[in-house]
Amino acid sequence: MVSFTIDGQPVEAKEDQNVLEVALDEGFDIPHLCYNENVKPYGACRLCLVEVSRKGRSRITTSCNYPVMEGIEVFTSTEKVLRARKMVMELLLAMCPGSKLLQEMAKEMGINEIRFKKEDKDCILCGLCARVCDEVVGAHAIQFAFRGDRREVCPPFMEQPKDCIACGACVVVCPVNVIGMKEEGDERTITRWKRTLKMKQCKICGNYFAPWYQLEKFREKANLPKDFFDVCYTCRS
Repeated sequence: MVSFTIDGQPVEAKEDQNVLEVALDEGFDIPHLCYNENVKPYGACRLCLVEVSRKGRSRITTSCNYPVMEGIEVFTSTEKVLRARKMVMELLLAMCPGSKLLQEMAKEMGINEIRFKKEDKDCILCGLCARVCDEVVGAHAIQFAFRGDRREVCPPFMEQPKDCIACGACVVVCPVNVIGMKEEGDERTITRWKRTLKMKQCKICGNYFAPWYQLEKFREKANLPKDFFDVCYTCRS
């Protein structure tokens, strides 16, 4: 175990943890958008900034990918930290001014106006959708493309992602809720990727519960019997 302090409060953590996850577990309020405990930290949104003092030197850093260390002092709301977070929040809101979540977060930070030129984007480029698709689902259906102000998350070659299993994981983890999923009849569509797949019908209750393609991928990967997914999760339990 590693011992250190957060805002003067002694805490303990495992050596492989990062500062943000420990701070959140201990009840400290650090804003964040791109962090999810199910994928590797990425530090994309920059909102989780904290000030870390180590061996007499201090630095402002993202807490999601800063490893815990013995004896460090972490400060979550110094003047430097709050000023830096506000700047990051303004930049995010300038990029995606229509986001209600960003508007609410900015208001909580006391930001009443944006000093930067507003764009008309909706994605904050946190990469959570691509990372969960790679690291958790294993489908590798979406990725970052282009550079600079043209950078975006999209399927390969900007076409319908043939590897997408329409599981909806990207929809769930998106912090600004811009991917979208809809189900109509026996079809499920991941709206942003324009991916539509047929759903499988439960032989007991008759409900459509998951895309055929998704279930076949899972069945093959786990080496399950061919009839394993003939029944939905609810009826199986």
